[in-house]
Amino acid sequence: MSQNQAKAQGGHHDAHHDEHDAHGAAHGSMRGYVTGFLLSVVLTAIPFWLVMNDVLGNSTLTAIVIMLFAAAQIVVHMIYFLHMNGRSEGGWTMLALIFTIIVVAIALAGSLWVMFHLNANMMPDMHRM
Repeated sequence: MSQNQAKAQGGHHDAHHDEHDAHGAAHGSMRGYVTGFLLSVVLTAIPFWLVMNDVLGNSTLTAIVIMLFAAAQIVVHMIYFLHMNGRSEGGWTMLALIFTIIVVAIALAGSLWVMFHLNANMMPDMHRM
């Protein structure tokens, strides 16, 4: 039965049902997707502009700002495209996200530590060449 038929027969259509499925996960709307897309474009264009025009003049500062924009873009993608929040699927998606962040941080920190020590200890005479 369509929504119009249900309304015509006096039944009510729960608006809350349109926004969430049986597991509590939010459905996407066109407005949400367009908002996420526009934010993604802006969060990509600004770092591109910063690098191409050498706006900040300091490569370290530019790299830090780009990383901040990347983190903001990750949050935008999680909210607008993956529909992650603390309520969806009883909080399990948020727990999975936290676990993933911890694993990725450990992997990145370990990789950087290994590369630094390999660079410093593998061929010590290379710095004199």
